[in-house]
Amino acid sequence: MKKAILVVSFGTSYEDTRKKTIEAIEQRIAGAYEDYQVFRAFTSKVIIKKLREQENLYVPTIKEAIEQLLDEEYTDVIIQPTHVINGIENESMLEDLSDYVKQFNSVRIGKPLLSDTGDYKQLVNCIIEENHVGDDKAILLMGHGTSHHANAVYPAIDYTFRAEGYSRIFMATVEGYPTLEDAMGLMKMSGCKSVLLLPFMIVAGEHAKNDMAGEEEDSWKSILEEAGYEVECKLQGLGELEVVQDMFVRHVEEAIVFEAKLI
Repeated sequence: MKKAILVVSFGTSYEDTRKKTIEAIEQRIAGAYEDYQVFRAFTSKVIIKKLREQENLYVPTIKEAIEQLLDEEYTDVIIQPTHVINGIENESMLEDLSDYVKQFNSVRIGKPLLSDTGDYKQLVNCIIEENHVGDDKAILLMGHGTSHHANAVYPAIDYTFRAEGYSRIFMATVEGYPTLEDAMGLMKMSGCKSVLLLPFMIVAGEHAKNDMAGEEEDSWKSILEEAGYEVECKLQGLGELEVVQDMFVRHVEEAIVFEAKLI
């Protein structure tokens, strides 16, 4: 029996955040499951191509990684995504896997980061513990957002902050709901004069560095400053947080113990 864990990420072309997030998650999983060999795959073909061209770094697609596992005669495989939600990327991953399932003794699928209310509460309280701000300062999180129904996680997280007693922390997304305008409306009612911007994404990549913290007039930082806020940006991906890394380790364990999504 040869056992493998394939850690599947969207990917990033920024080496600094890749090492602090994706690689850190992979290393934490490898340390927790020493009887498994840990492999990597990215789902973004654009990022895979860019890495090959710019860094001469080869990261396989899911199908390429699975073919490698078959060639090396692995029999039991756990797929652990580092996706935040059960959205489009996760469904695409499952579709890519569907042709290969019967070629292994077993294939188990770990859950994305935010898959139940327990996950929500754990991450919300981690963010609070990591970011101490005064009573006159808001925290605004930048999520990716999606047209997929799994986008409901983002307003659920926003509500969870309120339910856990944190009234000056707000969620907004780049491509979904709530929007930046939605969050700014609530921030205005809170009376806060300054705001800490944080990426609510595994990596602090393109969206965080440019759309959130960039100097262009349409960045969130610039829009908030134009509205009169004093803005601080913290370029820390969720994957840097030890609690988040441990959450992924737990999802691997749940896949093993409960045969989560055994296909």
